[in-house]
Amino acid sequence: MDKAISPFQAAQSLTEFWSPRVIGELDDSYVKVARLKGQLTWHSHENEDELFYVLAGVLHIEMEENTVKVSPGEFFIVPKGVRHNPIADEECLVMLLERKTTLHTGNTVTNKTRSVEDQLRPL
Repeated sequence: MDKAISPFQAAQSLTEFWSPRVIGELDDSYVKVARLKGQLTWHSHENEDELFYVLAGVLHIEMEENTVKVSPGEFFIVPKGVRHNPIADEECLVMLLERKTTLHTGNTVTNKTRSVEDQLRPL
């Protein structure tokens, strides 16, 4: 990597909702950005935590026991094994930190599920 990256600009350049893209690697983790609107699906990651950092908009992360509201400049870590459903009532831009082994929607597969190969496509 030979230049600084703006996660906001990278996320803003995306044209698809719920289709994260890798913008960097940190040891055994990927740094990803995504453009969100609507809801993804209920799922969990049995062996990996997942960090959502909101760049713009508001993200609600439903969990079985509560819902967390994440505003711009805030982040929330979904602990491994916790079922969750990200929801963005209005368009939302996020940066994600996930281990490379993290499957997009865990063991739940929907038409919004993206493979790691798809997430590695250039912006």
